[in-house]
Amino acid sequence: MIDPFGREITYLRVSVTDRCDFRCVYCMAEDMVFLPKKDLLTLEELDRLCGAFIRHGVKKLRLTGGEPLVRRDVMWLIRSLGARIGNGLEELTITTNGSQLAKHAEDLYAAGVRRINVSVDTLDPEKFTAITRWGKLPAVLEGVQAAKAAGLKVKINAVALRGVNEDEFDAMIEWCGAQGFALCLIETMPMGDVADRTAQYLSLSLVRGRLARRWTLTDTDFATGGPARYMNIAETGQRIGFITPMTHNFCEGCNRVRVTCTGTLYMCLGQDDAADLRTPLRATEGDAALDAAIFEAIARKPKGHDFVIGRRSSPAVKRHMSVTGG
Repeated sequence: MIDPFGREITYLRVSVTDRCDFRCVYCMAEDMVFLPKKDLLTLEELDRLCGAFIRHGVKKLRLTGGEPLVRRDVMWLIRSLGARIGNGLEELTITTNGSQLAKHAEDLYAAGVRRINVSVDTLDPEKFTAITRWGKLPAVLEGVQAAKAAGLKVKINAVALRGVNEDEFDAMIEWCGAQGFALCLIETMPMGDVADRTAQYLSLSLVRGRLARRWTLTDTDFATGGPARYMNIAETGQRIGFITPMTHNFCEGCNRVRVTCTGTLYMCLGQDDAADLRTPLRATEGDAALDAAIFEAIARKPKGHDFVIGRRSSPAVKRHMSVTGG
């Protein structure tokens, strides 16, 4: 699959549910109204849809949510997709809030998952609950340790929030270094009516400059297929990644598309243009209509997003991140 700008699409992010057991302030409203279950693709349909993308060149598949591990029987889907590794698919990964990891870590490894991203924005228990509204840090850290013990390679994701966790990044680097985890910092994105984005936004260029006063950061060409730009940290031997949709967008090398739990394909995280894949998926037993819809959508993939902080009163896109797939 090649988009209009010559970029090969090899990475698919799939939201398996819009539901979550947290209500993170930068992601969801506290009183979220979730989709009716009848609107969601079944696990079998998600498996078939992912299979179509793998046939057409997707090599990396990431399952997201909401929180993917809260979906009933999701391990069936993960095992089915894991069986495709080595047969077109090269990697199956998960992004999770960690709340269910203690229960699922060993099964994830057995299913073929080798790397996971866990969202941990702070190591302060009270602040963690304030950010997630419903989350408990000890349960998440227990899950992270279970993942490590199961053999999963862990990357910690932290959204950089001005005035909230910007004084913690040194401590997070130390903790990740001691645990053998990579750390990835993410700029907040203007998606959904959930908060004052100008108040939350913290430039990672500023953060990187601050970190360089204490840590020896060197450029690396290491990449995981996603948008993060990585640097080596000499003192810990680990990497730190920066996802910067605002200060330095990553559109020029974009190899990703996203499918929601309802079968809607978004060709760009920061644009509203989308394609309905649920209708052709359910129209016939064969995949001809589905394949045609996928290729027609890829032909419309835009050059990039237009995220802007502080220049508009409304978010760049109205949908919440949890709807698109985190």
